[in-house]
Amino acid sequence: MTSGSTHALIHLVGRNPTITGAEIASELSPPPQFERASFESYRPDPDFPSQQAALDGLGEFAAAWRAQRPGGFFSRNRKPKSELPGVYLDGGFGVGKTHLLAALWHVAPGPKYFGTFIEYTALVGALGYAQAVKLLTGARLISIDEFELDDPGDTMLMTRFLGELMASGTRVAATSNTPPNALGEGRFAAADFLREIHALSSNFETLRIDGLDYRRRDTEGHAEALPTDAGVVHTAEALASRGHRVSLDGFDELIAHLATVHPSKYIKLIDDVEYIALEGVHELTDQNAALRLVAFIDRVYDAEVPIIASGTPLDQVFAADMMAGGYRKKYLRAMSRMIALTTGELPPHD
Repeated sequence: MTSGSTHALIHLVGRNPTITGAEIASELSPPPQFERASFESYRPDPDFPSQQAALDGLGEFAAAWRAQRPGGFFSRNRKPKSELPGVYLDGGFGVGKTHLLAALWHVAPGPKYFGTFIEYTALVGALGYAQAVKLLTGARLISIDEFELDDPGDTMLMTRFLGELMASGTRVAATSNTPPNALGEGRFAAADFLREIHALSSNFETLRIDGLDYRRRDTEGHAEALPTDAGVVHTAEALASRGHRVSLDGFDELIAHLATVHPSKYIKLIDDVEYIALEGVHELTDQNAALRLVAFIDRVYDAEVPIIASGTPLDQVFAADMMAGGYRKKYLRAMSRMIALTTGELPPHD
């Protein structure tokens, strides 16, 4: 990586943030771009009627707010839709799922929590299972963005965790690119956990949302990349000289550093950073490194921090064999977001 900057550039690889369970819990609210998300500000695409149908379905879910009847998470008798304690937004990228999830959160009575799947698993890890359940017991709504089960441990943990909370009266709303009865499909031996997955899905009404990815509607081609590392350094220094807080790191160094930081801490890794500059981007061949990059990009996108990069366009960093595997949907989401982050196309809602 080029060094010797004369301006106050930040280096993410030099940061080793810590985060406590209390800090994770205190930040369980919609990210900044969704602070004012509402049902009224969601604009359904008339070419895709499922968007209006999802909006109407969430309106019914919100209007019916009440304590759930006893019965338990693993009840064999599927409750009528109006009685289900969960609602699940299933759809592609950039069709407004997160906007609608945040809008529901805003109209829900408290106490309530909003976070990504990884934030909830990190909360359990930081506090311990019993303390995490105790903390969230009594919540009227738990919103889970990017619900994705990537390993058997997470399957068992979140099934049990949400089961206890739903049984106590908490309602749950979630988004994902995978329908709830297919969670884990293609990533591990889902048949071994079929009972748990079906128990989870039977408590949710699924609202399908079709549409075009708004992040790519006006964007052709790929994520933008400067032709040289020197161009990245020059741009970073110019921004820093104007008083902006800019980080500058080599791509390989950042990828290696992400392996030393828990994904729940990535948001603190970019705390107060206004621009991220990366030198020498190239294709990744290690899937663990690729998944860490996906988690990092999710947090960068939530924080609305633009990226300036050189080398391979960021949306081309995932190798062909990765794109053909079980994590394909995660990679596609990250690619969509990296296009937005490098082209200045950061719209007001997801």
